Amino acid sequence: MIGCIIIIGVVLMAGIVWTIRRQHSLKLRAHLMQEAMRNRDFTFRLPTNGLLPGERAMQQTLNQLGETIRQQVNQSEVESWERLTRVLTHEIMNATAPITSISQSMLNRNDVKGTPLEPGIQAIFDTSSHLSDFVSNYRKMSELEKPTLTDVPLRSLLDEVCKAYPELAWEVSIPSDLIVRADVGMLRQVLMNLTKNATEAGARKMVIVHSSLLLYIGNDGQPIPAENRQSLFVPFFTTKRSGSGIGLSLSRRMMTQQGGMLELAEKPLPDCHVTFILTMAVP
Repeated sequence: MIGCIIIIGVVLMAGIVWTIRRQHSLKLRAHLMQEAMRNRDFTFRLPTNGLLPGERAMQQTLNQLGETIRQQVNQSEVESWERLTRVLTHEIMNATAPITSISQSMLNRNDVKGTPLEPGIQAIFDTSSHLSDFVSNYRKMSELEKPTLTDVPLRSLLDEVCKAYPELAWEVSIPSDLIVRADVGMLRQVLMNLTKNATEAGARKMVIVHSSLLLYIGNDGQPIPAENRQSLFVPFFTTKRSGSGIGLSLSRRMMTQQGGMLELAEKPLPDCHVTFILTMAVP
């Protein structure tokens, strides 16, 4: 009898200890998720292995919630930058157009040609023309045509991009029969923009891997500094002397127009320094 009581007591104590540890583990998980949300790290995920069925379902739901929030935040950022770009380009173009027109007219006057006034007026004309061209590029952010979605053979499209950059070593792990739902023109432009950026960063190799609905595009060019990662898709932001800062922001806009997304991966593919993730749609 005493032996049975001791056994029951040991089992109860073990159960209590297990419950306390379990609750501590769940509390830690909740704290980690809360900190991730507070720091706007919506890519944060916790593993679901080793959990009870109910706990696993809850963790999967939280992970999916984080993914949904991430997508909504990215979409809101794209729309906010689009509205800002539309206003800025309108105001700047209204200001520069008359300056360009008047300075051009002045340069054609006989009483200006060959005089000390000509270099100054020429500088005004060149600067205003450059600014107008610069702003015109940003109009693309808010004037994208509505995408025409069709079934696109992804491998064939990637082969076209590979042929356009024969100087790069390509490693493409894509099924030959993979079909995605996209605007073929927009998707081609996004792939070309990413490849162009890679070559400008000194890349010699491109690695493309497909997993589920995600397309990973990596290269061995110069790594992106940590301080630039948050601003990478912000319009006007560029680290290049001759860059316009529109390539990646426009590419992301093109992807959201098609119901997808373009992001920078937290961890690059093997043998790569930079990896982008394209969220694709499958018919």
